[in-house]
Amino acid sequence: MSTSKVYYKGELRTEAIHILSGKSIMTDAPLDNHGKGEAFSPTDLTATSLANCMTTMMAIGAEGRGISIVKMETDVKKAMSSNPRRISEIIVNMTIKIEPDTESNREILEAIGLNCPVAKSLHPEIQQNVSFIYE
Repeated sequence: MSTSKVYYKGELRTEAIHILSGKSIMTDAPLDNHGKGEAFSPTDLTATSLANCMTTMMAIGAEGRGISIVKMETDVKKAMSSNPRRISEIIVNMTIKIEPDTESNREILEAIGLNCPVAKSLHPEIQQNVSFIYE
């Protein structure tokens, strides 16, 4: 079974439909590349997917270890380079509050996040700068 179907909607915009759920995501070319910037760009989704994957995997890991995630919010930034135009860096700043908040639990969750499937799937030339801020 396919994962998704993508339709070109004109004006540098696409709609991706998730086959299993029927949910959709719109993308738009970014302002700096002839687009309107009215939705996530494909490279925005790539950068954001890293944070989504880290969050999901850390939550799964926490559940299996009796760690309660009280708060987990992530700010994502991406940097682009040219020649070729590509993502050069993804900056992930994750604010997290866990219970019990121990050094061991922090190390476990950070290792899970840093080794999530998206992190391991990104090209090695893309710098992944991740920071964990505990409350």
